[in-house]
Amino acid sequence: MRTPFFWLAHRFPLERRSLRIASLAALIAAILIILGGGVVRVTGSGLGCPDWPTCAGGSVAPSAQMGLHAIIEFVNRLLTVGLCVVVGWVIITARLQRRQAPEVTRWAWMQFWFVVLNAVIGGITVWVDLNPYVVSGHFLAATGLLTAAAITWQKSQNLDKPQLPAGSRNSRVLARWLLAMTAVLVILGTVVTGTGPHAGDSANVPRMPFSWIWVTLIHGAAALAAFSLAVGLWCRAKRAGEKLLADKTLLFILVFLGQGALGIIQSLTHLPELMIVLHLVGSALVWIGAVRVLLAAEGSHHPTTRIPAMAV
Repeated sequence: MRTPFFWLAHRFPLERRSLRIASLAALIAAILIILGGGVVRVTGSGLGCPDWPTCAGGSVAPSAQMGLHAIIEFVNRLLTVGLCVVVGWVIITARLQRRQAPEVTRWAWMQFWFVVLNAVIGGITVWVDLNPYVVSGHFLAATGLLTAAAITWQKSQNLDKPQLPAGSRNSRVLARWLLAMTAVLVILGTVVTGTGPHAGDSANVPRMPFSWIWVTLIHGAAALAAFSLAVGLWCRAKRAGEKLLADKTLLFILVFLGQGALGIIQSLTHLPELMIVLHLVGSALVWIGAVRVLLAAEGSHHPTTRIPAMAV
């Protein structure tokens, strides 16, 4: 199908390096969105702008009289604008490749739709006064964006490289279970946060009606299960000579241990704000690691197509 992108790709083709840079920028932006949400939460700025898509009184930007909370929330919204620009950059760069990579392009578009979903849920979050279940959905949508960004980045790195073989059947099964258990861990983390004291605003925001201690213990048990799966996968990959998978899994284990240490410290020190923000960033890195482990276990193929010549 002859689209404007088809015409542009003939006249202004881009090389792989531009796609790798753009996809890395999108991955970093996805992490920054999670970081920004964490800062909003721990500073109690979630309703600093009490309306959406405007801030208050029909104005997009907050007034000086609205205070620091409004500024923090507004800056967080600006991060979303920056994210839209970066994701658009990835899509355009992917479509203008000299040798097209349709799989990378599809995942770049997936990022766009996750940005839209995240923005809509973010607006609903404000409208429902930070309902903890909607806030959890907002974080999970951001994790979906992070997933698409991580896959786009990983696939862009492997373009034009030799096809990576898949791991053994047992390794692939363990990698899938690891990703599934990490997803459970992330979901339980939102429940821990929704039950805990940092509601996202200084107002009387309702919390999830669970015992924070029991939810935290269940979260810890899920973390232990995920860690056990990772160690089992690493041992299996080492024995099978699957070096790439073993290396990716070892990196996941190291990041996971750091994240676990942060979680224990924040629980023992009564949830200080800085530790919570670091733990949120750590959760993003753990999730990226789990996605990369699965991609390494599944192997890779790089469907690329040359741009057909244009008729004169």
